[in-house]
Amino acid sequence: MLTKKETILRAAQEAFGELGFTAATVKDVAGRAQVSFGLVSHYFGSKQDLYLAAGFDMADRLIDCLTAATRGDYTGLEAVKQYMKAYFKFTEEHRKRFPILLRCSPFSHMEAGVDAAKVAEKFTIFIDELKRCVNNGIEDGSIRPLSSVKETALIIYGNIVGSVRTDLLTPYETNGIFDETIKHVVRSIENSPVQEAVERMSCAWTAGTRH
Repeated sequence: MLTKKETILRAAQEAFGELGFTAATVKDVAGRAQVSFGLVSHYFGSKQDLYLAAGFDMADRLIDCLTAATRGDYTGLEAVKQYMKAYFKFTEEHRKRFPILLRCSPFSHMEAGVDAAKVAEKFTIFIDELKRCVNNGIEDGSIRPLSSVKETALIIYGNIVGSVRTDLLTPYETNGIFDETIKHVVRSIENSPVQEAVERMSCAWTAGTRH
């Protein structure tokens, strides 16, 4: 049984996820939660505070899920795959409420009235976990040497967000998009014999152009 506060958070996630920060109202959230307007204000204060609380609650749930998924006995490359699988599975399990993370995100247009610094700080946790996985993969040899672990983590996360946005917010047919995104990322970073050959050829070509 959910508490009143939990019910309000879920209602806020649905309302803000569907309508966005500007269009959704506290009255709308109260109606969805079937509680009084005053009770919403009592628990969460301003509309911005409610928006951030709802978004951060969803973010914290996802962070716990990702952390659990990547803490097995995996190579760095496998950990990246587990991260992405867990992220996409979480998305599917919370389709009605997950869009709040797409709206309350530094990877999306930040709506007026939202504290962008707080949002960016929260989302850093997602990137840091990916950085850990990528760095471990370079060290254990499952991921090829990369010039920037941070930029690689950001690119991977950008691929994840792009796929989720396409699946949840666009009219396009997206069957298989999550699996294909995982395959694309793995092909891009894995330390395979073919990739090593391509890297050697690229280095040789670059060296030749300098002479």
